[in-house]
Amino acid sequence: MNAQGSAGTGRVVVIGGGISGLAAAHRLLAGGARVTVLEASARLGGKLYAGEIAGLPVDLGAESILARRPEAVELARAAGIGELLQPPATTSAKVWTRGGLRPMPKGHVMGVPGDPAPLAASGVLSDDGLARIAREVELARPELGDDVAIGEFVAARFGREVVDRLVEPLLGGVYAGDAYRISMRAAVPQLFEAARTHGSLTEAVRAVQRRAQAAVHQQGEPVFTGVAGGVGRLPEAVADAVRAAGGEIRTGTSVDELRRGTPGALRTDRTADAHGRWADGTADEQGHRAGGGWTVVAGGEVLTADAVVLAVPAPAAARLLGADAPGAAAELATVDYASMALVTMVFRRAELSALPDGSGFLVPPVDGRRIKASTFSSQKWGWVRDADPDLFVLRTSIGRFEDDDDLKRDDADLVGISLADLGEAFGLAARPVATRVTRWDRGLPQYPVGHLGRVARIREQVAKLPGLAVCGAVYDGVGIPACIASAWRAADGLLATLPPGAAGGARE
Repeated sequence: MNAQGSAGTGRVVVIGGGISGLAAAHRLLAGGARVTVLEASARLGGKLYAGEIAGLPVDLGAESILARRPEAVELARAAGIGELLQPPATTSAKVWTRGGLRPMPKGHVMGVPGDPAPLAASGVLSDDGLARIAREVELARPELGDDVAIGEFVAARFGREVVDRLVEPLLGGVYAGDAYRISMRAAVPQLFEAARTHGSLTEAVRAVQRRAQAAVHQQGEPVFTGVAGGVGRLPEAVADAVRAAGGEIRTGTSVDELRRGTPGALRTDRTADAHGRWADGTADEQGHRAGGGWTVVAGGEVLTADAVVLAVPAPAAARLLGADAPGAAAELATVDYASMALVTMVFRRAELSALPDGSGFLVPPVDGRRIKASTFSSQKWGWVRDADPDLFVLRTSIGRFEDDDDLKRDDADLVGISLADLGEAFGLAARPVATRVTRWDRGLPQYPVGHLGRVARIREQVAKLPGLAVCGAVYDGVGIPACIASAWRAADGLLATLPPGAAGGARE
């Protein structure tokens, strides 16, 4: 493919410059489309954000990639940064619960145990909690129906203690959500399917573990990986690759309106009745605006395109789809989001006298702490440690779904909250030499029971509009590989329908 792409293909506008939008643009360009990416903010990458503190490179957003899924690793290699992929220096984590930092027990699937021995040795659960787990195999065969909240289901099988002290903090690290509301089918699909076909939840967990171990052995890849310099370098590299392939990227460009049809084909009277018929009594095949293609109004400019990818959070997607896909917009408007803040701090290593080993620790909400997790970045990532061995980077996270009162406080208060909890957790007394607070307002979509049905209904409505696709964290998973897979699905679907020789892309 030449630098300008293929001249005989259509124009696609990608709305959203996070990793999903950039991955879609990269895929579309590889398929020969001409692409323009529009990002409302001044920065690309969304929740992937490589920054700096005290002269050290750090991630100020997501910091880890699930390497067991191939999409993110493949995209990193395609964007020319495959050599920067680095697994964690340590994956040994702890749980701050029941009055101490306890080792995260092995032998579980997202906190759901399959082997009681390491769980007993960890001290995370009480004797009563362990006894309840041992009796699970005596219960009747699990009944899940079409979907179930993972917290409610696991509590019914193993007791609430497992949920409160293991499942909740682990899922909280992914969704910042409530395990008693999160869809098992959407969040842990492998376990959901296994639980439908095995006689007990214990057997289902062990089956999932066997498959996972076989996959790791076959692939020879680490379970997780990072990027030297920060995972936030991935969207930067993909953006560079998009530009090199002839794609256009505009930041600081908010999309005001998206509508079906091109300016020459749009009806002058845009008032339709309840049946989608226009004032002159006619209607196109969808009962929407007449004419092919799409019109995008952004930054005071009108762009036309043969196709559009919406790679934005649910509220923005709902606003843009309100006119042409009201059903999809209504579904998107029901998506809840959790807000959180990341507090990154740098200490002088010589002043840290009681730092625990491992990558950090999780904090169950049931213990009533303010922070929900802490990552020892200088122990977890070799590239952080090597940047300055005399300094130590540590970060905490604050905020969960419907538990965001602390986020109303100023940055200094969030640093103080973090230091107070860290002092209780392991006796931290040193003062940071630098701090930085990154706030993610409504940053993580929630996946309640029925989420996959909602996604199916959204896609069904979107599919009625030729040349439109949606992708991103709200649909198929919040992890980086899942977002990229969602983007590739959207791009491949549009490439199959783009008209050959379409001239799209004229500006009015």
